[in-house]
Amino acid sequence: MDGVGSFGAGRSGSTIDPLAFAKQPQTILRVLSWIFSLVVFASIVNEGYVNLGSERLHCVFNKNADACNYGVFVGLVGLLACSFFFMLDYKFSSISSVKDRKKAIMLEIGFSGFWTFLYFVSFCFLANQWSETTADELPLNQGADAARAAIAFSFFSIITWAGLTVRAVQKYLLGTDMTLFTTEHMDGGAPTQPYPSNSPVGGTTTETPETYQSPPFTENNAAPTYQVPIY
Repeated sequence: MDGVGSFGAGRSGSTIDPLAFAKQPQTILRVLSWIFSLVVFASIVNEGYVNLGSERLHCVFNKNADACNYGVFVGLVGLLACSFFFMLDYKFSSISSVKDRKKAIMLEIGFSGFWTFLYFVSFCFLANQWSETTADELPLNQGADAARAAIAFSFFSIITWAGLTVRAVQKYLLGTDMTLFTTEHMDGGAPTQPYPSNSPVGGTTTETPETYQSPPFTENNAAPTYQVPIY
C-alpha cells in the first residue's frame, strides 16, 4: 500500500496519476476479475445452450437450467461490480470524508468476500454438472469448449476476487492518518484553523502595546508628619 493518508489513499483532492493507478496490484486484479467474469458470462450465453433435435434449448451442463442460470448471474453481476469498484478506486482520493472512505472500504470487503464464495460455488456446481454430462447429450461435442471455459474461469475468478478481498482488508487496517484531517474534515467539511495565526499578514507586523506594571514592592515616599513638642 503505497498511499499516504486515509485508508491507503492520498490527501483529498490530490492529483491522480493514471499510469501509477494502472500499475497498482488492486487495479490489475480488478481488470482480471472483469475479464474472467466476462468470459464466464459470454461462454454460457453464447454456447451454453444446445438444440437436441427440437426447438427447445437445453443447458450443456447435464441439461440443468439452474447451472446455466447461476453461471450467467454470477458472471454478469461480477462484471458490473468490477466496473463500479474500478470507478470507485479511481475516485477514492477525491472523497474528502474519512467516514465515507471507511464505508466504501467496508462495502468492498463485504462484496468481494461474498463474490469469492459465489464463484467457489459456481466452480463446484458447474464442474459437478459437467462431470455428469454424457456424450449423447452433446452431439458433435457441441458447447463443450464453452462449458470448460466457464468452469476454468470460475476457478480463476476465485483467486482474483480473493486477492481483491485481501487488498481491501489491508486498506482498512491502515486506518486513518488523523494528522491530515480535522474534525470538520472527517465530516466532509473544509478544515478550519482552530487558533488565530501569529504570522504577519500582508508583510506587516502588529505589535501589541506593552502595559506598564508597577514593581511588586514600592517605597512609601510620602513626607513624615511633624508633631509640635509640648512644653
